[in-house]
Amino acid sequence: MKIGVVIHGPEVIDSGQAKAIIDILSAEGEVCARLGGTMGRTAVIDAGLENIIDTNQRLKPSESIGTLSATSDVVFLLNHGKTTETGRAFGNIVISNLQDMDDKPLIHIERPGCPDGEIISWNTSASRHAIKMSSVLDMKMFERSMSIIKPMQIKTDGHRTIRKISGVHVGENILVNGVVIGSAETENIGIVVENGFVMSIEGGTVKEHGIEKLHDYENKVPIDIKSAWVKSGSLRRSDYTPRIGKNIESDMGSGSGGKVVMIDHAAEHCFELADGAQLAITIGDDTTSIAGDILYRLGIPIIGITDGDFDGLSQNTHIYPSSIILRLRSGHDDIVGRRIIEELFGGKNTVSFDRFETLKRKIIKIADDSIISFVHY
Repeated sequence: MKIGVVIHGPEVIDSGQAKAIIDILSAEGEVCARLGGTMGRTAVIDAGLENIIDTNQRLKPSESIGTLSATSDVVFLLNHGKTTETGRAFGNIVISNLQDMDDKPLIHIERPGCPDGEIISWNTSASRHAIKMSSVLDMKMFERSMSIIKPMQIKTDGHRTIRKISGVHVGENILVNGVVIGSAETENIGIVVENGFVMSIEGGTVKEHGIEKLHDYENKVPIDIKSAWVKSGSLRRSDYTPRIGKNIESDMGSGSGGKVVMIDHAAEHCFELADGAQLAITIGDDTTSIAGDILYRLGIPIIGITDGDFDGLSQNTHIYPSSIILRLRSGHDDIVGRRIIEELFGGKNTVSFDRFETLKRKIIKIADDSIISFVHY
């Protein structure tokens, strides 16, 4: 039997449950496991599962299920939501995006290892597989009627669209495409968009600077809120110990140089952007925290440009040795970042330098009076 496994998010990997379930399924047949999402990818590296879980394809869970269904006899979806309710809501969205939900048996394993964890049989052909896994994992079954599978909650009226978010806790950050656009004041949150631009958050407070970032400042780039990646809370809730996946020899204090990449509020694309780089420039507090932590696993140091506007998306940050973080006056990280892109990168995302020390001096000169402090690693 060929078994497809789609793993969503880092928590189910950090808990050890993803590896345990893959081991169980491997005794039943040939397993092909895939994962999507940046923070999940770091969890795979930390757990040493790069040869077991494929992280090379940046696909949504529904897209991964679709591709695996073509070559598998049965497909499992592994997730660890904040609660079983948010896990079910996540499953609803994934299933509603499938072109053919009855193509192959589809079993959703939610919060494995937790007392409230459950196994959801998403179509009738999945029942026998779900019952077997329920017994093996000692998890309760949650029978899901096809009639109550529904897409994400989206209301459209002319040019105005409201997308509701499930499982939000008061005080959590609200993210769209990896950018914090506000925070929750209630558990009933709706993102209000007009003509592709976020106007307000029902039940929450908007972060204007985040809205600017989302729409690329003066470029005024609209988004499709229906297909956007929307999330609340932190990017990785569980405890973990980072592991360097590979070590690239790079020291800004030496005479070495090489490829330098700019990561400007796009930490979720860090792996792709940093491919082949020996150094990264990161713009923004959360971008520096998240990208720095990711690049630690690739052995890549950073020059971080921050101004104290930290949303707390990543609490357990590791920065690669020989990195330097510049703390600037409030609101100056974006200003300095744009000047670096224009003056040193020629408007591009990558550039090559013969000496990283020369690049560092040029960046410090650009930041100049905006600099409050340095942190060396």
